[in-house]
Amino acid sequence: VQLQASGGGLVQAGGSLRLSCAFSGRTFSRYSMAWFRQAPGGEREFVTGISQSGNTTSYADSVKGRFACSRDNAQNTVYLLMNTLKLEDTAVYYCAAGPFALLRSVPSDYSYWGQGTLVTVSS
Repeated sequence: VQLQASGGGLVQAGGSLRLSCAFSGRTFSRYSMAWFRQAPGGEREFVTGISQSGNTTSYADSVKGRFACSRDNAQNTVYLLMNTLKLEDTAVYYCAAGPFALLRSVPSDYSYWGQGTLVTVSS
């Protein structure tokens, strides 16, 4: 499995950004997907997860109501739409894939990882 994340960049606080993660190598619809992030000097933390079908999502409290995760199983891609960005959202964002149905928020549960894309929110 290969994951290729893209869409990061520099954005002002209050702005929006959409990340994409392209999946290849296996059957995409058999994998739950998630986004994690890691700020400088911090630990990797769960942001959001989406089930194999896309019918179920979960979000960290810090992003609930601002971020939206979706997937297109025909295009083998998962998306993260980030609205009302805050300075504390600055981090490297990673997509991850796991061959399970129930959503999980622990990084070690995920088998495959993308290379990360940097999101920088400025004041």
